[in-house]
Amino acid sequence: MIDANVLKRLGETLAARKGTDPASSYVAGLLAKGEDAILRKVAEESAETLLASKEGDKLHLVREVADLWFHSLVLLTWHGLTPDDVLAELHRREGISGVAEKASRKSQA
Repeated sequence: MIDANVLKRLGETLAARKGTDPASSYVAGLLAKGEDAILRKVAEESAETLLASKEGDKLHLVREVADLWFHSLVLLTWHGLTPDDVLAELHRREGISGVAEKASRKSQA
């Protein structure tokens, strides 16, 4: 069975790496390099996800999406956010049509 709390634990681990010795972990090193380095990594993983999808290899696609999610979580950590922040937004959107949700964002702008 898949443990649904893995995102919460991963978010906690990433937060714990923030401010630690960059030589001690990949995440600490990436966070120490700053937002631009993190954004480049998210863009790279996004492109790799797109290419994996076009290949049609489902395992490769799953692995690339895992990399994309991971680096997106690093980006959230950089901003002091957690997976719970994203899950709360998804919960808010649940049951709302995409058209209505998008329209509500325009009216709030």
